[in-house]
Amino acid sequence: MRMLLTAQMDTETANRAVSDGTLPKVIEEIVEHLKPEAAYFTLRNGQRSCLMVFEMEDSAQMPPLLEPLFHANSSVSLQPAMNLDDLRAGLGGMKR
Repeated sequence: MRMLLTAQMDTETANRAVSDGTLPKVIEEIVEHLKPEAAYFTLRNGQRSCLMVFEMEDSAQMPPLLEPLFHANSSVSLQPAMNLDDLRAGLGGMKR
């Protein structure tokens, strides 16, 4: 299932990670595990944030995929998401 991951890093933790050079490693580890079809990095509510769209086959994937973000003291949100083709297919299967 296509999932949308949103993560906001704690500012103090992120500042330390930038200063000691670990932030790029954390991001690369997450990208390597998720293999996202899209990844965006931005500010949300004044905090470093990322949004990634990826395929999750089984909910048992959540702990190993999300643990690096929790170690980086991030607030994490994970929810199912559709692209336009998915939406069209879903709406096309609805009875009228």
